[in-house]
Amino acid sequence: MTGHPRNRSRAAAFACAALILYPLGVGLPIMKIERLGHEHTTNIWNGVAELFADGEWIVAVVVLVCSIIAPIAKLSAMLALSMPRIIARPEHRAQVYRLVEWIGRWGMVDVLLVTLLVAAVKLGSWVEVSPGPGLIAFASVVVLSLISTAVFDPHAIWEIET
Repeated sequence: MTGHPRNRSRAAAFACAALILYPLGVGLPIMKIERLGHEHTTNIWNGVAELFADGEWIVAVVVLVCSIIAPIAKLSAMLALSMPRIIARPEHRAQVYRLVEWIGRWGMVDVLLVTLLVAAVKLGSWVEVSPGPGLIAFASVVVLSLISTAVFDPHAIWEIET
């Protein structure tokens, strides 16, 4: 071994921390919108439900996949990769790592969606958008996820645990 168990432990720790914060990021209010004296707060989970209810199916599916399904899949996969006994065969670990890399490419879609939403809502001067605590929690999840992936050494995939 070449020091990889420590890197796997770090990757697992960051993935666990992100998974712990994830429910807060999805459940706490992500933004407050005040328009013409009416205040509305929403979180990611309710936002997806509201998009579906409003008939915005494509946007709802994109937010659902990129903000709910993909982060959990990526963090769970990083956790599994960090514990080689969960996925015993190196070939399977390599497939999971390729999945993590593929999912990681879609990570910035969240940022793009929030940016587009804020830009669309702020079209008029009578609208005020304020960040909520869910935004901080969700951003922390994204950062911890990126760190987990960065500290993971893909060469550890091919090591045989004894």
